Amino acid sequence: MIDILSGYTFLIVAFGTVILAFASGIIGTVSVIKGQSLIGDAVGHATFPGIVIAFMLVGIRDTLSLALGALILGIVAFLTIQLITEHSKITLDSALALVLSSFFGLGMALMSFVQGNPDFDGTQGLSDYIFGQAAYMLRSDVYLIIAASILSLLIFSLFYQQIKIYIFDPIYSRSIGISNPLMNFMVLAITITLIAVGLKAVGAILIVNLLIAPAVIGQLWSDRFLNVLLIAGTTGAIAAFIGTYISTAGDDIATGPAIILVLSAFVVFSMLFSRKGLLRRSIQRRKFGEST
Repeated sequence: MIDILSGYTFLIVAFGTVILAFASGIIGTVSVIKGQSLIGDAVGHATFPGIVIAFMLVGIRDTLSLALGALILGIVAFLTIQLITEHSKITLDSALALVLSSFFGLGMALMSFVQGNPDFDGTQGLSDYIFGQAAYMLRSDVYLIIAASILSLLIFSLFYQQIKIYIFDPIYSRSIGISNPLMNFMVLAITITLIAVGLKAVGAILIVNLLIAPAVIGQLWSDRFLNVLLIAGTTGAIAAFIGTYISTAGDDIATGPAIILVLSAFVVFSMLFSRKGLLRRSIQRRKFGEST
């Protein structure tokens, strides 16, 4: 165990995934409370063609270039969703499904094209961005995750009060001069940034779980917004550490899925034993029945 914890590969991967999960847990809580968690899912899938396009333009699997390509396509996907919902009769859930499938399908088509084209070399690692391959994270990947996470948390902290008012009372926030569209775009821009830098760790398909599961856990244990944020960030970080350890200690266990499984176990535990859990409510109903 000590050998694993002190190993260079484990430390690099664990450091990156823990920071990513902590930031994602906090930022994702806003989207979950606002009922926009599925937008993150659609954007996560939509970033994949951005990675392939960036590779086609640059010619190498450069971490910053691929993340920038994912970020740009993520923003395009979000704007496309807004355009569809505001200028047509298509509902939000239908728009999300259309964008998710269309953009991800584009990414898979582009992937097939570059893999079968002799003009593009080094395409093997691109498929790792679908399901993630944290074991192959480099120091540059971790630096990018740290920079994006710190920037995201810094912006969130600076606008904490405005975001809090915008989440829980959008009418009042407008009356005191807070721009709700700006707050909405800022939160989603931060979310897309974390998705873009986290694709190599957990992949386009699983990244949304880092945004949703910690927020669900936080809401099950507390009603106070700040406490929910801290619980979400902490449980995300703990799950990332445990999942990375399981992946490193086991054979042929991918880090991203291991982290998601640990987070899922935390969700199940919280659903059963938290202050809002099934067992707690069952006991309360039983006591209420006995008293009547």
